[in-house]
Amino acid sequence: MIPLAEFRDKEGNIALSEGDDVEVYVDSTGGDGGGVRLSFERARESTVWKAIEEAYHSGGAVEGTVLGRVKGGLKVDVGVPAFLPGSHVDTRPSRSLDRYIGETAEFGILKYNKARGNVVVSRKALLEKEQAVLRDETLKVLEEGVIIEGTIKNVTDYGAFVDLGGIDGLLHVTDMSWGRVGHPSKVVNSGDVVNVVVLKYEPESKRISLGLKQLTDDPWMTIAERLFPGSRVRGNVVSLTDYGSFVEIEEGVEGLVHVSEMSWTKRVTHPSQIVSVGDEVDVVVLALDPENRRISLGLKQVTPNPWEMLPVEHPVGTKVSGKVTSVTDFGVFVNVNEGIDGLIHISDLHWTKKVRHPSELVKKGAEVECMVLAIDVANERLSLGLKQATPDPWGNMSARYPVGARVHGKITNVTDFGVFVEIEDGVEGLIHVSQLSRDRIENPKELFAQGTELEAEVTQVDQRERRISLSVRSLMQSAEKEEMRQYMADAGEGSRFSLGDVIQEKLQNRTDAGAEDAENSEE
Repeated sequence: MIPLAEFRDKEGNIALSEGDDVEVYVDSTGGDGGGVRLSFERARESTVWKAIEEAYHSGGAVEGTVLGRVKGGLKVDVGVPAFLPGSHVDTRPSRSLDRYIGETAEFGILKYNKARGNVVVSRKALLEKEQAVLRDETLKVLEEGVIIEGTIKNVTDYGAFVDLGGIDGLLHVTDMSWGRVGHPSKVVNSGDVVNVVVLKYEPESKRISLGLKQLTDDPWMTIAERLFPGSRVRGNVVSLTDYGSFVEIEEGVEGLVHVSEMSWTKRVTHPSQIVSVGDEVDVVVLALDPENRRISLGLKQVTPNPWEMLPVEHPVGTKVSGKVTSVTDFGVFVNVNEGIDGLIHISDLHWTKKVRHPSELVKKGAEVECMVLAIDVANERLSLGLKQATPDPWGNMSARYPVGARVHGKITNVTDFGVFVEIEDGVEGLIHVSQLSRDRIENPKELFAQGTELEAEVTQVDQRERRISLSVRSLMQSAEKEEMRQYMADAGEGSRFSLGDVIQEKLQNRTDAGAEDAENSEE
């Protein structure tokens, strides 16, 4: 009799039928009943220990299943409980031992003690033996240029290690694709079976450099047959830099769209203002350099240049309306089309006013009507004029202020050489110091003050130079002439006198008046 429990497996099932042959261990004979005591479990253990002993001495292996983790390693069932040290789990250090739990594999015997029931096994030892055999076979055919199959062991930031059969080779990220690879995991993953070509083999150091892209033709060698400057193609934005974006226009071929080629009108400081990684865009080939593997692309060239359309839509001399976008010391910028601003220079703000700062006349955000003065398409510059949108008051200045006309005005400035008089809003005339009086005036500031009003006579109008000359002296002379004409009229018809007599009388009157003034002054 053998207890039925000895035939149960781990799940408690009994895989036994009548007629089956089983190995048993004789515990004892000739008991009280004269029977024989047998054990199926001890027979199985005896067989296991024999296999362990043979494997230890011959360098062979036994099969086992990893049951779970224990301190320092894993617990393995090889027929009897065994210990697998963490350092002998694999040929490379493993970060996580839990992934081996439940796996069935063959193990070498490091040491055993049947009396104590201790067994220490190694998976690493068998793997190293297998790799040594595979390595010898691989090295027989390994040379530069050979295409060989391998398995991706692990992926790093700079590439992937490929198991070629007992020996590893490095597949660098730059040799994975003819195009740009952001990370090796975008191309291969651990466990992938790939065909690679041996680029370099150093027998002494056992270093092997592998290539994946070399299995296909280099697209740059024939790119000139498919593309030329002016070609319009479609591609995907694969990366962004401070100076532009890279667009893959075909597998393995990328071109650069510089920030200056992204928009006709916007000032792009970073490509993220226009595109994002993953965007599908249409671009135009600007320049092609297959030897240096460079392609210059343009994004803005896909659409018409609004600056080239500007002379057609708004030719020089036409009026346009727009909003003031900024005010500077030298002028104001006005938006006339989307992304196109024109400059109104401070000198073109008003016909007559002396503008010290543009903010005196216009404010940011104001809507203004101005005239197109000049368009420079090549340099993308637009000159506008605010004053030109209204009639120039100097255009008919000679008609409005003919020579000899009397004007009234306010003194705006007194200088050593004369007095400036504003005769209308923004229009000034100059009374030279020689035209202020019949007598010589050394210092006009002693007789004239800013802000006072006076009457003067127009003596000259220079529309080209925008100057008006005035005179107070000529006005005095005109008054004297009128007085003499009146004197002659009062003398009566038929009176005989000479002009000298009139002048003499006038001088006498002035002398008498001067003497009277002197006498009054003394009193």
